[in-house]
Amino acid sequence: MSAKSSSALLLQPGDLEIIRGSNLFKDMDEPVLQSLLSGASVMTAGRGEVLFLQGEPADAFFVVLEGWIKVYRVTPGGDEAVVGIFTDGQNFAEAAAFIDGAYPASGEAVTESRIARIPARHLKKRMAENPEIGLAMLASTSRHLHLLIRQIEQLKAHTGAQRVAEFLSSLTRVESGACMLALPYDKTLIAARLGMKPESLSRAFHRLKGQGVEIKNNVALIDDIERLRNFVDQERAEVIRSGKRG
Repeated sequence: MSAKSSSALLLQPGDLEIIRGSNLFKDMDEPVLQSLLSGASVMTAGRGEVLFLQGEPADAFFVVLEGWIKVYRVTPGGDEAVVGIFTDGQNFAEAAAFIDGAYPASGEAVTESRIARIPARHLKKRMAENPEIGLAMLASTSRHLHLLIRQIEQLKAHTGAQRVAEFLSSLTRVESGACMLALPYDKTLIAARLGMKPESLSRAFHRLKGQGVEIKNNVALIDDIERLRNFVDQERAEVIRSGKRG
């Protein structure tokens, strides 16, 4: 079932605050932002619902208001290659909408989600009126490119345990001490996001037990988040010294 069949809803005041915090919109003047959002609507999507498919005309871009969305490509062998996972306040598919092309990947809700949808036609109209929007789109595309480069670097130069430790660390703003983290999506998707097989993820979780990490169902119990981050740094130094790739 496609989320495109869901009824379009109006943005709520809380939605506007989430959108204002996104990388794409945070530096935009308020009148410019309001003019762009005047064409936005809100979609709701259940777990597994499709927002768009690879190869379809890019008729809109999106900002996550609530939930998790995965963007992925299907390989010639029929496997999924996860390109990115997006959550509250993060935008995606703006590059395809910006160039009026096709979606280079598919988008699917990982959890129950609410998403702001901004039509490409409306975007182009507002860009013609205000070049600031075009500059913001280019900046956002550049940030996504740098993120992909960093992800490739992690896949090439980081051990499996290091990737998982970094992933867990990214889920909290706690600087030190114990913390409890709810894993945002299932372990199969976490493995795909980190460029690992599920069994490799299980081995990485087992290794992290020595760093005070215990996984219970969809919750990670961490004795000391600072210790976990120090482990990432130690692993990086070891990889550099040994030339090992994990």
